[in-house]
Formats: sequence, C-alpha cells, structure tokens
Amino acid sequence: MEKYINEYIRPRLQGDGGEITFVKQEGNEVTVLLQGECSKCLILDRCLHWIEERILADKGEAVKVIGIRKKPYFQDK
Repeated sequence: MEKYINEYIRPRLQGDGGEITFVKQEGNEVTVLLQGECSKCLILDRCLHWIEERILADKGEAVKVIGIRKKPYFQDK
C-alpha cells in the first residue's frame, strides 16, 4: 500500500501543491498524513474518497482512508 500511495497517488496530489505520506495500515484502514495544500483543503473528504476508489479499482482492496492534516512546520503553534 505504501508503494502504491507513493508511486500513484502522491504525484497526482503534488501536481496541485499537496503532499501525502503513508503512515500505517491496520486491517482495512489506511492512515495517511496530508501536508501542503492538502492540509487546508476544503474538499479533503472527496479526495480521500477518490483515493479509496482508486485503491479498490487498481488493487482490488476495499479500504477506509483516514487523513491526518499537518500544517507546514512554520504554521505550527
């Protein structure tokens, strides 16, 4: 799953200024860290659903993608 996210999903999000990092997979739950433009995106739920659909279509796995938003280090307080 980590390889799939890095090689397929990540480049597509980077094209819009986003960043995604695989964190872990426990059963059918995949946790990812979202940074850059993704950290403040208003339609993040749609994107997470799109990722779930891509994983199902390409890998045949039905998963729930859980996104953790992380602002860039200079915005952390």
